[in-house]
Amino acid sequence: MKYRKLGSTGLDISSLILGCMTYGVPERGNHPWTLSEEKSRPLIRQALDLGINTFDTANSYSDGTSEEIVGRALTEFARRDQIVIATKVYFPMSKGPNAMGLSRKNILQSVDDSLRRLGTDYVDLYQVHRWDYRTPIEETLEALHDVVKAGKARYIGASSMFAWQFAQALYTSRLHGWTEFVSMQNHLNLLYREEQREMLPLCESEGIAVIPWSPLARGRLTRDWNAVTERQQSDAYGKGLYAHTEDADRKVVDAVAAVAKARGLPRAQIALAWVLQQSAVTSPIVGASKPEQLEDAVAALDVKLSAEEISQLESPYVPHAIAGFE
Repeated sequence: MKYRKLGSTGLDISSLILGCMTYGVPERGNHPWTLSEEKSRPLIRQALDLGINTFDTANSYSDGTSEEIVGRALTEFARRDQIVIATKVYFPMSKGPNAMGLSRKNILQSVDDSLRRLGTDYVDLYQVHRWDYRTPIEETLEALHDVVKAGKARYIGASSMFAWQFAQALYTSRLHGWTEFVSMQNHLNLLYREEQREMLPLCESEGIAVIPWSPLARGRLTRDWNAVTERQQSDAYGKGLYAHTEDADRKVVDAVAAVAKARGLPRAQIALAWVLQQSAVTSPIVGASKPEQLEDAVAALDVKLSAEEISQLESPYVPHAIAGFE
């Protein structure tokens, strides 16, 4: 495993981050395809054995049970000072009027709840899951600054939003001397490259770590276009991410298959290698429900695509509508 700095910070993270949305009680929340604790633990252990030291979850994943499962496994399998835990806040955790968003009230309540579920005194990276249009950005950023100063988070990061919003947040933090976002967790893969227009250049210019989610497009880049999985059939959110450019997307999937066949490699390695070779990308977030998925992800670190292969993969792409945030 190779390690990289989290943007301009001194924190070392693995070149792959294990995304933990896959782990949670299936009956809780809106992810019926998640793995139970019994099935999740061997994969978390495998990730550690492969050198992955960074784990990303969120309070909303499977109604908090993802944090609980991940927290218990990491407590048992690893030393706290040797791992990096990231979680998020924004989506509702109950039906109360103040139970979602990025108000000071919800942030301070949610970080304590996440720490309890994870079984730790602090998280390494506390991220806003989305932009909150109902709360002044000053209120959000000051609350996050206080979370860091209280020792409950080491760094703060953001997830999918418009580049102008992220720029506004960075400017506001600097204006007030508050803790700044050090990372951007955004939607990026061969089927969705809109982040290349504004967000990636902004992050590269500002020294912000880019840790993309869904680098394999919910697995669509790893199989034939007409092949479906149990998760794909029940993943309502995922269906909305890739529903409007079917003909062009099919050509991209076919291009991945062609390059993979020519290389004699699994498609997942080719698709992930493309993400890893984007200059702005620090570490993509990979999910795994099977051991071979983790093995493919680690193997992709050594795959170097040629300029011709990159052109072959990219040329079928057409502009997409914004997907993954509003």
